[in-house]
Amino acid sequence: MLFFLGTGNAFGAGSAAGAFFESFVISEIIKSYYNKGIAEPPLYFYRDKEMNEINLLIEDGGVLYPLEIKKHADPKKSDMDAFALIDKIPSVKRGQGGVVCLYDKLITLKGNDKVIPIQYL
Repeated sequence: MLFFLGTGNAFGAGSAAGAFFESFVISEIIKSYYNKGIAEPPLYFYRDKEMNEINLLIEDGGVLYPLEIKKHADPKKSDMDAFALIDKIPSVKRGQGGVVCLYDKLITLKGNDKVIPIQYL
């Protein structure tokens, strides 16, 4: 049972809660593309051989927009550290990124990268 976000944490606690939250966010983003008639959204996942990962890359016009998805309300600049990996790939341009989380305000956290509250989806 999913209770939408209010004063409590709708996604619960425990080992699966983070994965559930991540799946929820990605499915909401996919639905937004489907609602616009885009059947194959330009969405990607990044993981390298050192196990660095970026939860979601959105490609638009040759630019990659990275998103990290965290089930917490205290975003940190370190949540965005993996975004720098995109800057090291030749001929790839990185756009503004963000951390989608349970924080309640849209704020700039690091450079042009933002904290994106879940209710903005």
